Amino acid sequence: MLGLSARSISNILFWATRKKWLILSFLLSLSSFYLPSPEGLDSSGHRILIIVAVTLILIVSESIPLPAVAMLILIMQVILGIDTPDGVASSFMSDSVFFIMGSLMLAVAIVSQGLDKRLALFVINLTGNKTWRIATGFLAISAILSSFIGEHTVGAMMLPVALALIKNAGVGIRKATNLSTLLLFSIAYGCAIGSIGTPSGGGRNVIMIGYLAEFGMAKISYLEWMKYAYPMLLLEIPITSAVLWFTFTPSQKVMDSSVRKLKVQVAKNGKMTLDQLLAIIIFIAVFLGWVFLSPYIGLGIVALCGVFLYLSFGLVEWKQINENTNWAVILLFGAAISLGIQMKETGAALWVADQILSYLQIFFQDIGIVRWFTSVVITGLLTNLLSSAATVAVLGPIVLDMGGDPIITGLMTSIASAFAYLTVVASPTCMIIHSTGLITSSDYLKAGWKLFIISVVLLFLISHFYWPIIS
Repeated sequence: MLGLSARSISNILFWATRKKWLILSFLLSLSSFYLPSPEGLDSSGHRILIIVAVTLILIVSESIPLPAVAMLILIMQVILGIDTPDGVASSFMSDSVFFIMGSLMLAVAIVSQGLDKRLALFVINLTGNKTWRIATGFLAISAILSSFIGEHTVGAMMLPVALALIKNAGVGIRKATNLSTLLLFSIAYGCAIGSIGTPSGGGRNVIMIGYLAEFGMAKISYLEWMKYAYPMLLLEIPITSAVLWFTFTPSQKVMDSSVRKLKVQVAKNGKMTLDQLLAIIIFIAVFLGWVFLSPYIGLGIVALCGVFLYLSFGLVEWKQINENTNWAVILLFGAAISLGIQMKETGAALWVADQILSYLQIFFQDIGIVRWFTSVVITGLLTNLLSSAATVAVLGPIVLDMGGDPIITGLMTSIASAFAYLTVVASPTCMIIHSTGLITSSDYLKAGWKLFIISVVLLFLISHFYWPIIS
């Protein structure tokens, strides 16, 4: 018995060591619950901030899976008496969640048709064999595609193409070189800057659109978002390409033999099939629906229409969608939106906004500068520690309560959350390229700090000189 007891104690201590942040978060929530509410904040607002604090600790520490964090957000809202079960459920499910779900399913359907291999041949035919042109082509194609179908999908599609090129170049894929670093960062950073272009480019864009609509501040259509954000995306492509080239200049200036080998490999797949052509036509129809129909039936319903067509025409099996759709992302976005809505309704967002304004006005006298600093700089830095979606979910209601034009403030926050250049966990594509073993943590900072500063300056110029003209 004593041996068993000692073993049990050892197992408990081992579990407690691994889950110390989970235990700490619960202790924090329990102790904070019995503290008096801060001045100007009622008990509901106090409790929702407890949930925010617990959520941030668990996301940063990665002590439990993200789907579990999402479930905890919903559970705590009911247990702490913030809302009823039905109220939490209604704040969880919205057109924004339909949109995320539909977009992820559309991406599965596109990949299932082998269009990623067609993409490889298209990129090489477009760029030729000069290394700088190939890197720029990878970055541009990644940026444009990720603005429509999501950065993690594009990253997964482009990575095998880059690795094949690196391998065919004779440098191998076991050791990092400037060539491998250049091509892999062209994909990752291309996906990051591309994700700002449209609402379907990133979940945080949908979260912000949902906040603007739920809070009764503004309604922004798919086309209007593109009008604001796409010019910055296009400007960032050559700038990012130049920064990456001069930071990681490879010795191989021409990749003719590598390109020839890849062309042969891709060409073996034969001509485009009727199913592949139909898959492209349906996606174009979905895009046009987002542009022209979303103001009437919503972005989510349009996306689900596309999924319905892919399934009905037999272009993808439900089993493929079920197995390859990241349901955890859907659950997390729904919970994040629910949390943001409760922050707004309980007054917690307004209280935090007032606190930030009062402290930052010690350093900045102009309220406009304070609002810009919070929306852009704080968001940009925080997104490199948390996910972009978590950053916008938490900061979105706060910055929208700081006054000013809600569309401009919301767009600045969403775009700044794409400045995911500094860390491995900054974005899904940063983690995808890091998994190859060809990228080190220090590599992110070499080009990342330059791109971060350039992006902040560029967003400042666009938001102050271009957006007021088109508003």
